[in-house]
Amino acid sequence: MTNSASSSQHPLAVTGLILSGGGARAAYQVGVLAAIAELLPEDAENPFPVIVGTSAGAINAVGLACGALSFPTAVQRLTAVWKGFRTGQVYRADWPGVVVQALRFLGHSLLGLGKRQPVALLDSTPLRYLLERELDFSGIAAAVRRRNLRAVAVTAFGYESGQAVTFYQGRATIDPWLRHRRVGVPTRLQLEHLLASSAIPLLFEPVKVHREYFGDGAVRQQAPISPALHLGANRILVIGVSGNPAQGDANEPVGRHQTGQPPSLAQVGIHLLNSTFIDSLEGDIELLNRINYLSSLVPEGKSRKALGLQPVDVLVISPSRPLDEIAAQFRHELPSALRLFLRGPGATKASGAGVLSYLLFEPGYCNALIELGYRDAMEKRTEIARFLGMEDWSL
Repeated sequence: MTNSASSSQHPLAVTGLILSGGGARAAYQVGVLAAIAELLPEDAENPFPVIVGTSAGAINAVGLACGALSFPTAVQRLTAVWKGFRTGQVYRADWPGVVVQALRFLGHSLLGLGKRQPVALLDSTPLRYLLERELDFSGIAAAVRRRNLRAVAVTAFGYESGQAVTFYQGRATIDPWLRHRRVGVPTRLQLEHLLASSAIPLLFEPVKVHREYFGDGAVRQQAPISPALHLGANRILVIGVSGNPAQGDANEPVGRHQTGQPPSLAQVGIHLLNSTFIDSLEGDIELLNRINYLSSLVPEGKSRKALGLQPVDVLVISPSRPLDEIAAQFRHELPSALRLFLRGPGATKASGAGVLSYLLFEPGYCNALIELGYRDAMEKRTEIARFLGMEDWSL
């Protein structure tokens, strides 16, 4: 899906990159980025002055921003991390970790035992250690100072305020914003912002940032593309983690035929996860395309900006295969403790593989998604080159 124009029509074009959430599904984004890095000329600068991410996409976004002085190097680093992923690097998947966390959750949430503190089904402490080791946040300021980056932003959801808060770091000329349940807050991005943005409700613990606890930014993010526009982007590349909306059925769960049986917890869970991570982004893309269409109908001489119909070029790259099916092929990689833990809800069955597609941080699955993302981007390499105004790329 694209409504793109060449750079000659947009001499001051600012390209924004949107990286949506989706747990392990975000490996797909790395494959797309690897293809773009390969297509770029050797002396090309960072092609995305504005980078916005949510949940696992926030981790990829900040990874790119930290290395924005050398886009290919940043992508190589991200790719190496994702190719070597193990579930235990994101959350505890060993027997003691799974059992203790499950008992804490049941005791605290159902029986009211223990201290008043955030509790979740999974212990995501390993993710903190991984990010501390892999990310150098000082690279963001250096990239902004040398104008290789305009801004990077991550979105988290405030449990008390009920707002989707976009924390951004960038040039001082970017003003904060306040919309209905959407706030833009300038800050110096730190580890807590990433952990908060990726804290999937119930699965991972909320994270305290300043005086409020935050969770996954996709929960109440009604307009995922909006932060990039606030940060100055006027054309958007979206790397999604659902099936391509144009193909209609790639986002549907495996085993979607009607059986007349009550849904398992895994089937309920996958629809909740999809509604959180996918539906709002696809709805926002559809709305933006409608605005672009209405903008094209405005008579010459009328101000599109004054009418709120400023066109925004959009290019969407999303999986050409259902990720549920790929996850089902690699469910044997899930650590044994998690496999037993998820068997009861039905997540280890084909009908519940959608849940695994979010939680399966294992090499086979992640590498399959990286390869899929790479192939999908290469199939669109001409569109990508045209969209970024680099028609002279060697394709």
